[in-house]
Amino acid sequence: MADLAGVVRKALEGVVNPSTGASVLESQVEDLRIQDGVVSFGFTLQPDDPGSLVREARAAVESVAGVDKVKIDVRLPQSLQEGGAQQPPPRQPAPGSVPAPEPQEGLLPGVDHFIAVSSGKGGVGKSTVAANLAVSLARQGHRVGLLDADIYGPNIPIMFGEKRRPQVTGSRGAERIMPLETHGVRLMSLGFLLEEEQPAIMRGPLVTGVLRQFLEQVEWGDLDYMVIDLPPGTGDAQLSLVQTIDLDGAVMVTTPQEVSTGDVRRAIRMFERVNTDILGIVENMSGFVCPNCEERHEIFGAGGGEALAEAMEVPFLGAVPLDTAVRSAGDVGVPTALSAPDSPAGRAFLAVAKRIVDQIAATREGAARS
Repeated sequence: MADLAGVVRKALEGVVNPSTGASVLESQVEDLRIQDGVVSFGFTLQPDDPGSLVREARAAVESVAGVDKVKIDVRLPQSLQEGGAQQPPPRQPAPGSVPAPEPQEGLLPGVDHFIAVSSGKGGVGKSTVAANLAVSLARQGHRVGLLDADIYGPNIPIMFGEKRRPQVTGSRGAERIMPLETHGVRLMSLGFLLEEEQPAIMRGPLVTGVLRQFLEQVEWGDLDYMVIDLPPGTGDAQLSLVQTIDLDGAVMVTTPQEVSTGDVRRAIRMFERVNTDILGIVENMSGFVCPNCEERHEIFGAGGGEALAEAMEVPFLGAVPLDTAVRSAGDVGVPTALSAPDSPAGRAFLAVAKRIVDQIAATREGAARS
């Protein structure tokens, strides 16, 4: 054990932060532990650090003989964690909830965590949040996949600037679809398979079939997180998802206005009915700061998401300001979390991603204790 620890430390010493010239072992690795071939440690990622730095550290440790698995807790600097709402304890099943069918065992064993991004209505920026969440997780060094389950409005290809078509491998009847990889995120969307402006006209059973195909036939490989962008509402896609895979929980997206929070409230109740955890609420389009006068304007109201989180007793994950740069970044195919990570919106997305990771860890720990 002592010899293995020494080799692991030496491997980490060989990973150098290009911004500082210092070894990550000296400045960014914390709480290094080794037990039964499993190496775990914390890694503080500064805003200017490339997400590849965490992947380099992971690869260096995985190359050590005797290491079977590497677990990295990617942490943000304290300055980015301040202001986060205190997370309440995991929710208990709602009274009168309907037990969901057991998810299919053995499906996607290489994926550690599944995160659904949902909303009660369209137009709240759900896909924008899903895209930036995926990129933020990738920037933190995690292996990330993004499944666009919004069959009727598949916008992920546009937001990632992808026009390629996925390759299909294998023999007839045993085909495997290879996901596209862009900005460090593996992607799959019906939008990759449709012609431009071709509508997806299909009833519920077909929607369910497409979703299952994207889960079962796509060669996702090993992922730390799979983000699933769901369509608005509480229909077939949502119900099929909870019946197919073991979700860690759902992230609900709303704008501050009452018409949005009311729909999200109903969507939360739907997930509660099928005993799916709510990881928290993200308030999108939360205030606009005029670039000329720097005055803040609450175009869609103020505080609706945070008030909803308090009323529904779920975590408030953060607020993303209304910014034209977010819209333009999505239109050109480079999400804000990558194109402008130091902007208010970029920092908000990064902080939301970290709080989701922390919330999943807290929920798993609570389940293990019970």
